[in-house]
Amino acid sequence: MLMITGATGALGKLVTARLTGRDDVVIGTRRPAPGERRVDFDDPASLDFTGVDTLLLISAGAAEDDVVTARHDAAISAAEKAGVRHLVYTSLSGDGDHLTYAPAHRWTERRLRASSSAWTVLRNGLYAEFLAAIAAPGPDGTIAAPLGAGRLAAVAREDLAEVAVRVATAPAAHAGRTYELVGEETLGGADLAAALGGSYEPGSLAATRAALIEAGQALPFQVPMLMSTYSAIAGGFLDGTSVARNDLRTLLGRAPRPAIEAYLRAVRG
Repeated sequence: MLMITGATGALGKLVTARLTGRDDVVIGTRRPAPGERRVDFDDPASLDFTGVDTLLLISAGAAEDDVVTARHDAAISAAEKAGVRHLVYTSLSGDGDHLTYAPAHRWTERRLRASSSAWTVLRNGLYAEFLAAIAAPGPDGTIAAPLGAGRLAAVAREDLAEVAVRVATAPAAHAGRTYELVGEETLGGADLAAALGGSYEPGSLAATRAALIEAGQALPFQVPMLMSTYSAIAGGFLDGTSVARNDLRTLLGRAPRPAIEAYLRAVRG
């Protein structure tokens, strides 16, 4: 049996949709629907992976690092106790080490390597859809995100979901492997603006930070996460050139979806 945890997030929903109707797949979530299993990383009593052969652990990243690592450790420990044979984890691409949210991912990868279960790490690049959230045009069509002259090797979330399904449903061939999954198409602010018929006029990091704080929509730990993302893109650290190899095309068995199209769909809703 394959269990998917983190199924309520954007990536998890895409993974789940691809596996709907399969008798050998169960969904683990905090608020389960009929036929699903309650799995709450903050409640050890709910971490019952009895009968699970493969666990697809979609990162529980929406929290401070110590909370994230505690959740992942609890899930991995429970999986080991239940005799889960294989753990598949959605991590962060190797070129993301400049990001403030990288340590929790790298800690989890290290924990997996010390696990008694087989494991596979999917190092996902930043989503094109996430780029739509942090570099959306304003009412006048201007993109003011502080991306500088940097570019992002963005990847369509749908492609990452497809890879996760391929690996998790046939994990034996991927045991002990760490895959880098970044986009082949790099996008900069000017590219995004041109695709939308607008203009790119990047603001400063300071002005962007102040706007985020004033808006009050980001949790305190999310502000440095977002700012480190802008800074890393602007600095050229996320353009895919520092990744030794890109496994996305190989695992998909085809060319990746155009990232700019995923960006436009997300912006236009």
